[in-house]
Amino acid sequence: MKLLAFAASNSRSSINKSLVTYAASLVENAEVDLIDLNDYEMPIFSSDRENESGIPQLAHDFYNKISAADAVMISFAEHNASYTAAYKNLFDWTSRIDAKVYQGKPAVLLATSPGPGGAANVLAAAKSSAPYFGLEVKADLSLAKFYDEFDMEKGELKNAKVKDQLLTAVSFLK
Repeated sequence: MKLLAFAASNSRSSINKSLVTYAASLVENAEVDLIDLNDYEMPIFSSDRENESGIPQLAHDFYNKISAADAVMISFAEHNASYTAAYKNLFDWTSRIDAKVYQGKPAVLLATSPGPGGAANVLAAAKSSAPYFGLEVKADLSLAKFYDEFDMEKGELKNAKVKDQLLTAVSFLK
């Protein structure tokens, strides 16, 4: 299976990137393509820009990455109870190629934050809008208090119960 995995964040020290990297490593027999949103930075979307210059090549590149994948795993960072600007901009540009950005791919959606909310607001928004954008959510998991739950040196979850929850979630991609 070809698994496209990424954090919906452009932070170089993204805890969501740590989580999605670890989670993707748990998917058995997967060829993981872990991408970084910083490689897809584009001008802020506007219809005026699109009319003047067309859709940037990076949006096409992202869409093609999705096309080549059998499944998708995203870990959402939450900014002010919503998507990060970096993710939203990439998504907006790519949706101009095809409103069904995720092309019917099965997915596991994750989210984490340092606090007790676990980025649950953005995860709920992603789950509720997924069918409109061609994303078949198989499982989701919100991880609160990231630094209490994740060993940054080892790159893995500390809590066996939470690890079992994550293993269950990723098993839906088989």
